[in-house]
Order: sequence, then C-alpha cells, then structure tokens
Amino acid sequence: MIKVELAERLRHLPPYLFAEIDRLKQEQLRKGVDVIDLSIGDPDMPTPGHIVDALKKAAQEPKNHRYPSYEGMPAFRQAVADWYKRRFGVSLDAQTEVLSLIGSKEGIGHIPLAFAGPGDAVLYSSPGYPVYPVSALFAGAEGYPMPLLEKNGFLPDLESIPADVLKRAKLMFVNYPNNPTSAVAGKGFFRKVVDFAGRHNIIVCHDAAYSEIYYNGKRPESYLETPGAKQAGIEFHSLSKTYNMTGWRIGFAVGNRDVIAGLGKIKTNLDSGVFQAVQEAGITALETGDGELSGIRETYQQRRDALYSGLRRLGFQVMKPEATFYLWASCPAEYRNDSRAFAKLLLEKAGIVATPGVGFGAAGEGYIRFALTVPVSRTEEAVERIGKSL
Repeated sequence: MIKVELAERLRHLPPYLFAEIDRLKQEQLRKGVDVIDLSIGDPDMPTPGHIVDALKKAAQEPKNHRYPSYEGMPAFRQAVADWYKRRFGVSLDAQTEVLSLIGSKEGIGHIPLAFAGPGDAVLYSSPGYPVYPVSALFAGAEGYPMPLLEKNGFLPDLESIPADVLKRAKLMFVNYPNNPTSAVAGKGFFRKVVDFAGRHNIIVCHDAAYSEIYYNGKRPESYLETPGAKQAGIEFHSLSKTYNMTGWRIGFAVGNRDVIAGLGKIKTNLDSGVFQAVQEAGITALETGDGELSGIRETYQQRRDALYSGLRRLGFQVMKPEATFYLWASCPAEYRNDSRAFAKLLLEKAGIVATPGVGFGAAGEGYIRFALTVPVSRTEEAVERIGKSL
C-alpha cells in the first residue's frame, strides 16, 4: 500500500465552503429534517424550454460529438460579441477578444496560472467568491484581500493597499453586482479601477456573473463600458445565473486580447473546451428576448421582498439588494464574532441552510448570506422558522 501525501498547495487549502455546507445539510436530511436551503446560489427554476430544445437538436448532430475547439465555436463567440453590443454598447472582436469557458469558475480558477507566480500578489475582494484566493494559491502567488466594508458601500478602498503589495500585484479580482453583499458598482468606481490598474500595471478581472439579475429596471453596468477598460483587463460572464443554466457549465471571458490569449494558453493545455451542443444552446440563450428574463427577475424580486421584509420584522439589519439573488444580513449581536455558530444554530434549530459570512473571507465575519432560491411560500416559512429559533 503506497503512502499518499497531498501536495503542499492542498495542505494549505481550506475546505471548500459550499462542499462543507452540503455535508452539513446532508447530515440533517439523513435525520429526516425538512431542510430549506438558502445557501448556495443555484437557481431552482428550470432552464427556459427553448434553450433545452436547442440542446436536444444540437446533441443529435454527429459533428457536435467530436472534440470542441479550445477557444469556442466562432458562432458562439460571435453571439457573445453581439450580446455585449446589444446589452452594453461594447464592441468586441469575436476572434481575439472572446473566449468560451466551462463556466466562469473555470476561467477565474485558471487565470492566475497565466500571469502570476511565486513572489507575485493577486488582489481580491473580501468577502468574495472563495475561488479568487484559491486560484492565487494554486498559482503559487500571494492572495491579498481587499476588504469590502459596509461604511464604504461594500466597495474596496484601493488607495489603502500597501505600496509593497502593489509592486508585486499582477491581477485584481473585483465583482459587481457583488456576491455575497449584493452591492452594485457604477461608472465612478469602474473609472477608479481602470485608472488604478493603469498606474500600477495590474490586470483587472471583473466577475460579472450577476449582471442580469437586477430589480426595478436598474440594469447594472459592465466594467467594459468604462473608457480604457479593455486596455486594463477582462470581464468574466456566465450563462448560469441569467438563464438558469448552472449545470450546463458554459461561460466566457471578454476584453483585452493579450489577457484572453494568455488564459487561452492555459485552456489548451488543461481542457478541451465546451461541448459544442451546449455552445449551440448557449447561442440560443444569448438571443433570448428580455421578456422571458424579466419573468425570472420578477420571481426573484417577489422572493427578495418576502425575505427582506420578514428579516426586518425579526430585527435583522439587512440591505435591500438592487441586484443578485442574495440578501446579506448582519448576524444577531451575540453572533457578530461567530457567523459559523449562527449558521449552525439556523440549521440545527430551524432546518435553514444559510452561508456564514466568514466563509467568504475575514471581512465577512458578523454577516450571513441568504440565497433567493426557494419559492415565496418556502421563503415565508423560512422566516417563521428563523423567528422561532431566535
């Protein structure tokens, strides 16, 4: 029997947040608990039928059964470019400024391998998507958190980053609309980011996965709408949240052609691209009219309003989101220094699965994230259970 030893990079790796949450949820389910899962951002609504039909048709084509291209089908990349032009007024060269991804997580996880290594720093927003610091770790670089504080509107204070860190910084991950805080950024912030990146020669990686989940017609902006943004970096996007396609694993990166080319080099050595039938369905998704998407947003808005008003009645301090399908709430006073303990209380006493803020980084301590991924009736039941547990 061989002795199996993990590589050094894995020995320093914290447990993946959502895998741990799923383990605890499964424990409760085995006990027969009626669990209401408000933890992971996995839409409960089905993928629109016309997209599913497009996949069925494409899957029957023998030409789609072979290895896909690494960078993505020309037709899919052109559909992405056309969507960016319609949605944001941003012009993209489909051949050199668009790259298909096996979900945006794949691109986010791999991009530091192309541009950072030992001795380098990768800036990332905290609290934030756990893959940002992990991707830096896998590349051998140092992840440097940029705290998102409520007093700053959950925007990072770029000028507070130490000079010695800036000298080593190669990449900066930012994400708006933001997960987990649901904060939205506008032109002023993106202008600061572009100028800051230019001064310090840092590649901007903007994660825009939630740009199409918004309320009251307040459509979030793309980082690439800012003049000079394309020269400073790229934007990641996904079909997962917009079209309820989390399991399909398709997304894309767009922007600076040299950065796209670097990420593409990693892809050619580590994967074989997205199944072409899924790309064909992705084209159909990107051509979907806003009427169907507005229905999805309306469903989330009803859930948002039910959960927000319910939590407020219970005395929670919570921001009413203008985008994303998350609510970011302050833990009760006695749990302000231990959000994990509060999440455990909700699970054991109320059968509610929520995500402790500290799981998104140290700056998330004292908060808890709820996902709007159950119907209104279950949302209201969750509020009732939370009230009883407290």
